[in-house]
Amino acid sequence: MKVLVPIKRVIDYNVKVRVKADNSNVDLANVKMAINPFCEIAVEEAVRLKEAGVATEIIAVSIGDKSCQEQLRTALALGADRAIQIDTDQNLDSINVAKLLQKIVEEEQPQLVILGKQAIDSDNNQTGQMLAALTGMPQGTFASAVKIDGDKVHVTREVDSGLQTIALNLPAIVTTDLRLNEPRYASLPNIMKAKRKPLVVKPAADFGIDLTARTTLIKVTPPAERKAGIIVESIDELVEKLKNEAKVIS
Repeated sequence: MKVLVPIKRVIDYNVKVRVKADNSNVDLANVKMAINPFCEIAVEEAVRLKEAGVATEIIAVSIGDKSCQEQLRTALALGADRAIQIDTDQNLDSINVAKLLQKIVEEEQPQLVILGKQAIDSDNNQTGQMLAALTGMPQGTFASAVKIDGDKVHVTREVDSGLQTIALNLPAIVTTDLRLNEPRYASLPNIMKAKRKPLVVKPAADFGIDLTARTTLIKVTPPAERKAGIIVESIDELVEKLKNEAKVIS
């Protein structure tokens, strides 16, 4: 079974994000970048399917300029077999990302597309659902467990009432939640091997898709600074402060 894993290059989650002085965007100068954590979980799940003898090939794909090859090489070091970079320096809306991925799906014909439920930079939570609509493939979102059984994939997801398991006919699209697995670290030998694995660059312009943005970034501002907390000496003092200072109880 061929598995396609789209991944996104984002600011490392351990880095404190800075906003540009003119509030035009986030400052990416000299900032450590990484695979989006939800996408890393998707890579790990694909590798586990291969280790279980279910998947036969894992293809990592990312959209962006040459810099995203760093994250593709990381995916190869984690266990992907080959990688595709869709080359563009444009900032893309989720729908344009989904349309480009649709073209890769049509070319590669994977039986399973597994990707992060959202990216930690934009937090849109749209691409997987849009890709499912464009390809006509069934979707299982926010997966906390994935099991392949014959021509079906069983996806367990958390809902308000507990856990829900749905069965999807393959080929299908699955988006990953944090509880699905814990990604492994790439070993040094695998990092060295990843340098020799195939990575193909495909210009986004070759796909014939109108990538005009449908949204406009107006302004980026940092969140308000949180005030320092205080230590109270007693429950009575806590209640008094909640009642008279914070005014959250009466």
